[in-house]
Amino acid sequence: MWVNESISYLGTSEFVDHSKIPKLDELKDTHQQLIGKSGKELKKLAREGHWARSHVLRAQAYQHVIKHIPCRLMTPDASVYSDVSGKLFEHQSDNFYPLPDFLVSSIMPEYCLTTEGTTAMKKVLICIANMSPEITYCPLLPAVVALLLHYNQEEAQCFENTCRLLYCNASHTSYIDCSFLSHKASCMTFGDLANKHCPAAHRLIASSTDNIFEVYSEWLVWLFDDLPFDYVIRIFDVYLLEGQKVLYRIALALLKQYQISVSSKGLDVTDVKGSLQAFMWDIHEHMTAEKLLEKAFAIRLFSRKEIWLLQMANRKALMEKGVTMVQHRQSFHLTVNTHNFTSAIVTAQMMRIVWSWIPERFSLFSPVLLFSTSKDGYSLKRFYYCCEGYEPTVLLLKTTLGEVCGAFLSSDWSERKKSGAASRFFGTGECFVFTVHPETERYEWVFIKKPEQAKAIPRSPRQRSPSPFSPEDRTTSSNYLTVPKLDMIKYRLSPFLAVRHFKLPSKTASMFMSGTQEGIVIGNYSAVTLYLPQR
Repeated sequence: MWVNESISYLGTSEFVDHSKIPKLDELKDTHQQLIGKSGKELKKLAREGHWARSHVLRAQAYQHVIKHIPCRLMTPDASVYSDVSGKLFEHQSDNFYPLPDFLVSSIMPEYCLTTEGTTAMKKVLICIANMSPEITYCPLLPAVVALLLHYNQEEAQCFENTCRLLYCNASHTSYIDCSFLSHKASCMTFGDLANKHCPAAHRLIASSTDNIFEVYSEWLVWLFDDLPFDYVIRIFDVYLLEGQKVLYRIALALLKQYQISVSSKGLDVTDVKGSLQAFMWDIHEHMTAEKLLEKAFAIRLFSRKEIWLLQMANRKALMEKGVTMVQHRQSFHLTVNTHNFTSAIVTAQMMRIVWSWIPERFSLFSPVLLFSTSKDGYSLKRFYYCCEGYEPTVLLLKTTLGEVCGAFLSSDWSERKKSGAASRFFGTGECFVFTVHPETERYEWVFIKKPEQAKAIPRSPRQRSPSPFSPEDRTTSSNYLTVPKLDMIKYRLSPFLAVRHFKLPSKTASMFMSGTQEGIVIGNYSAVTLYLPQR
């Protein structure tokens, strides 16, 4: 560890403009407080801002944390940087050396760096590109290098630490997306999480823009480009310990606070991206960095493994769509086409909002009509015949009073046949019901702290089971479906995850859909029950 008289400005590097970086009061070297701490203890210290009071301690903490990040055996180190940079810049000025192609559309913040610091950042990026040709698209990388340069005394040290983040091989943990496909899958994953955890903000954005995914694609820009440095560095403290998952948390907390701010002021948002950017610039007026982290960690997010599975599913959907590299001209994220879409139940604008509610990996594809009472009649048998073999599906209903409601159904209706003649519940927590007219609202499965414990009790196919949705066993909410309090059976993953889409064992399914010859049930008996007459 480097703690001596050569340390510039009490912990920061020689690349820092000291007139820009915040001055911290506590000057005491407390490196001993880091030694022997478990990962859980270090996370607690980072979340509480333990080393945010001292530049020296923060520099030591960064070295300590990154040193213990598991990464692949042949990860380039400082000595490699010395060799590569010597060859690259020996006969050519680094000021004129072309930047890597993967920096197209990247965040390129300078933060508190001097001109020499910005030059050092570019040299590190060029050397990483030279050593890692597999990196094809990496918008977050310049911000990571710039932040590390604030607390790394040499370019070589910054290079080594960045490489350890790039090549982390811890299970279900990632720091930096290195391809267009993985980056867009992460943006889609954030869209899924925002859809679930920030429904009010999601509805605001969906009603104010034609392409909600374009807004969510800026989520890393909010964190590393739009926020002030004192917020960014606090985010970076916890990011080094917890990986990309913590970035989702913080972006969701920002999105929630943005919606609260807009609603409290009664603003009519016409430019969502500009409005969000202005909110990030003025974040000091809304909450402190400590409050932001507090709100972020109060969100009951999925486990790291579940988020990884969701990212993999989104990657697969993008690949099925033919998206594997940067596409500058063609927008791959499809929305409901207002010119081609026709329905006797909802308008194209209504359908666009409904389409924004479904998981990102499915909203890549345009809706295809499977069943319509105007063409197929009112036979329940015909309904099953038309819809079996397809998943997921969206059901739209219009009552005789003109009310419009519906449901997103994550599983194939043919699943009902697996229990024989007995009534059987199936489906996943991705199912939800909604209303479109006279009010627009989504009612989804309530997310509990340990969703893997909300499981259906396995039973024999011949056993007739009473309804698990009895009034005394409900957890109610005005915005969520009720969830039964069943006997707790611990499985590995949440019933929110779709069985077939994630290739998980069938025991991870839960009770959100049911279909018989008499009618269908979605959610539970208090949610939606539909009866279609047999003809």
